[in-house]
Amino acid sequence: MSAASEYAELLKLIEVSGPFISFPVFKEVFPQGLLKDSSDLTRELRELYEEWREARKQSPGVVGPAEREWIRAVFTVLLEWPADYIAEHNAIPQNLSYFVAQHHETLRPDLVLFEGGSPRLLITVVPPSQQPDRRPASTTWNASCAARMAELLHATRIPLGLVTNGERFTLVYAEPGQPTGFADFRAELWFEERLTLRAFRDFLSASALFNRPPEQTLGALYRRSLENQQEVSTTLGRQVRRAVEMFVAALDRADRENNGNLLRGVPEELVYEAALTLMMRLVFLFFAEERDLLPVSNLIYHDNYAVSTLHDQLREAADRLGEEVLERRYDAFPRLLATFRAVHGGINHDLAALPAYGGELFDPDRFPFLEGRKLDTHWQTTGAEPFPIHNRTVLHLLQALQFLEMKVPGGGRENRRLSFRALDIEQIGHVYEGLLDHTVRRAAEIVLGLDGKEQPENHPGEGS
Repeated sequence: MSAASEYAELLKLIEVSGPFISFPVFKEVFPQGLLKDSSDLTRELRELYEEWREARKQSPGVVGPAEREWIRAVFTVLLEWPADYIAEHNAIPQNLSYFVAQHHETLRPDLVLFEGGSPRLLITVVPPSQQPDRRPASTTWNASCAARMAELLHATRIPLGLVTNGERFTLVYAEPGQPTGFADFRAELWFEERLTLRAFRDFLSASALFNRPPEQTLGALYRRSLENQQEVSTTLGRQVRRAVEMFVAALDRADRENNGNLLRGVPEELVYEAALTLMMRLVFLFFAEERDLLPVSNLIYHDNYAVSTLHDQLREAADRLGEEVLERRYDAFPRLLATFRAVHGGINHDLAALPAYGGELFDPDRFPFLEGRKLDTHWQTTGAEPFPIHNRTVLHLLQALQFLEMKVPGGGRENRRLSFRALDIEQIGHVYEGLLDHTVRRAAEIVLGLDGKEQPENHPGEGS
């Protein structure tokens, strides 16, 4: 399996929130992919895991000797941390504690991984019944265990922490002035989906933490990935804006070919809002489908509704028949409209089911003209005749959202498939905000547009 394939598969198997190691950084550190695992090591670890699972049934609400022994085995056997590098109890310095005055609580790690007297990783161990992403039941402070670790990391200026209940190992990255990242590894998957075990080991092993060059330590990989994610956000924002322009141009072209009847009476601002909302709907669906929040495993949805599979279907047809043929086909845009309706109104069928999510984003009546309906009609009572957007336009819209044109060392560029699973809310918000200060206007006469060298965009506080 290539590094790209492993990275994409890994993101499907672990829960990530906020920044994570980006693909370019991952590929640089693991050009051949993650290291292979040892059958003997995996067998030994699995035996220890099964013993702990049996023992935890007796006392799931406390951190008992069995859990401590299992977690210690993860650290010393799997990750090969030297036992004398791990401090606990009174060996943990007081300056690694933090009193949260607002909530009258003191945050303190249960274990600390040291190297040469310097703390490298703070660790919180919670009972098996306590989930790292939930707040402890004994407190009124509405912050999860993982969020508390982030607070402690900020206060102690140590970038990496780990919260575990023995089953879940939640890696926390938190540095002042940076977004916080959480990556959740589940021990139960280690032995069935061995890629998760290999990744956990290669990210946190003694060799990774102590023997790699400074620019390849885990904290440095996160920092470099944040820089790369900023480039991703900027590139995605630029491509989404171009996609909006492309869609508006397609609407205008179809309207002119129909003697101006399709957009008659539709305000210019509503046309732009429709194009902008279309992009946001697609971004939302890509995000949801990659996280299995929509039924992409259902063959009916996968083949006829999923937006994440439509690009490859159109690209296959374009490669086989030529893109020009797609200009004579008009079934892709109605499929998008059908998916939007399905998310808003739900699907109730024996072969495919989807709850009705409602809400304003996917409401078909916000922009009825896209469905060939008048502005005052209702989608459940008025027949639709979708706007004639040909498949080539849809292909390039999806291309702009799913593949980023990124710079590579040496001055070249490459098309890189975007993982929406790795995007966080802030990045999506950045893309959306970059579109809010634009609109469309109908030109009363011929207008000349110049397509020159791309100029950097100014952001607030960066000059005029």
